[in-house]
Amino acid sequence: MAAGEDLLWDARDKGMQMVPRLWRLGVTAGVLGFLALLLLVASHAVWALYAGALYLIAEIVYWVWDRGRLVEARIVAGEADGPAKIRLRRVGGRISEHDARRVTRALVIHDNVLDQATLRLRVHKGRFLFGRPGRAPALTAWRQACPNAEVGDRAAWWGMPGVPD
Repeated sequence: MAAGEDLLWDARDKGMQMVPRLWRLGVTAGVLGFLALLLLVASHAVWALYAGALYLIAEIVYWVWDRGRLVEARIVAGEADGPAKIRLRRVGGRISEHDARRVTRALVIHDNVLDQATLRLRVHKGRFLFGRPGRAPALTAWRQACPNAEVGDRAAWWGMPGVPD
């Protein structure tokens, strides 16, 4: 495939979302601190400290996982008429290039409720990459860009309660 700079995946939100995350952390710390001070007078408030620590750990784990998610995938031409490469950009800003023939699976999962989709990509050595939600791409572009990949799509396994599928 003669490749230019064809866009394969584009997420709707490409930012780190640090301000909302810091607000959540600050409000949660303030509320748990207030509860700990309020309950410390009458009883043991160790549970509030444990809850705050668990929330902080969960937020850090999610932040680390979110930094590795894909926000953009492009097919670019290889050097000297070589094989095409896929350029992947992540939330944290890291850009990596992979041989398009080494992509083994590209799965697009359509949301049942919102008009968006997520991407699950498996590259060589069985490494999974997850994409942030974005508009559903054309699967023919993925099939042409990655000839050895299993390219498919499916609907999400959940829906709105009370709405028949």
